[in-house]
Amino acid sequence: MGAMNDPRASGPLPSPASGTPGAGTAGPGAAGAGAAGAGTARERLLPAERGVVPGGLDAGGGATPSFAIPPDARAGLPATPAPLRIGGRTFAWGERTFVMGIVNVTPDSFSGDGLATPGARWVDAALSLAGRMIDEGADLLDVGGESSRPGHAAVLADEEARRVVPVVAALHAAHPAVPISVDTTKPSVAAAALDAGAALVNDIWGVADDDALARLAGERGIPIVLMHNRAEARYTSLLSEVIADLQRAVDRAVRAGVPWDAIVVDPGFGFGKAPEHNLALLRHLGALRALGRPVLLGTSRKSTLGKILDLPPAERLEATLATTALAAAAGVDIVRVHDVRPNVRAARMADAIVRPAR
Repeated sequence: MGAMNDPRASGPLPSPASGTPGAGTAGPGAAGAGAAGAGTARERLLPAERGVVPGGLDAGGGATPSFAIPPDARAGLPATPAPLRIGGRTFAWGERTFVMGIVNVTPDSFSGDGLATPGARWVDAALSLAGRMIDEGADLLDVGGESSRPGHAAVLADEEARRVVPVVAALHAAHPAVPISVDTTKPSVAAAALDAGAALVNDIWGVADDDALARLAGERGIPIVLMHNRAEARYTSLLSEVIADLQRAVDRAVRAGVPWDAIVVDPGFGFGKAPEHNLALLRHLGALRALGRPVLLGTSRKSTLGKILDLPPAERLEATLATTALAAAAGVDIVRVHDVRPNVRAARMADAIVRPAR
């Protein structure tokens, strides 16, 4: 699947009727074309081969024709993604598992940690929470102002911005070296948060056809997280559909102006997926590496963990830690969590086993 990693790995194929040399003729790989004799109509219009290396006269390995990688294309082979600068920090993917702390500026978070409850001083609360998370080892912070749990109530853009923007501004002023992500589906909220100091857009509907958030990220020169999501948990082949949906999202973001190396993907644990789908994702996290992009995973306190153990959100830490260790073993690059210190410790231990020091 290496060739699907980079939408720039190959250009558009020429039309067989375009007059391109080799088009419409029985080239080295034309299956049966012309076999019935000159003048016989081809049954199918197939792309003309390009980049064929002719066979030599020697009897060695060069005797057989082969293909060469085009000079203007990437190899498209599995490889560690290039380092990415987010805000004032450069993330060297593959070095270790990075930890993103969750700052929910909502009154109705599923996990019970929403800061924007009636009468609350949520900017002060966010500063306190973020300071603790940074002390505990958080590499970046993710600020959101709208609950995304299944069946959540939609929030108007003005209200979401009223919650998020002051928090982003205060966090950026207090901790300028710590990258801040804005978790939103609304371009206007994302734009205001970027103006306030956010350095990453986290789009939980990254696979949607509407590319407005990707265009904003491209215009601002900001990295983006593209998360998988669906309005209904309906799949024919879960893994292949998640990967294909994310690949289309990556292609769309590149067309919208986001550099290939500035894209992070998230399989969307708990978003448009039933518990059995979420467990299957965890079993096959390594398959996401085929996309060639850094991977973010958010399982913290989610309902699938609660259903397995029959526990409320506040008692799902051990289950979250198990998924963090699995994520590190599978090569996931960022885990998004509520409880930073224990997850940092779990990730460091797993990394010591599966990612030896370089």
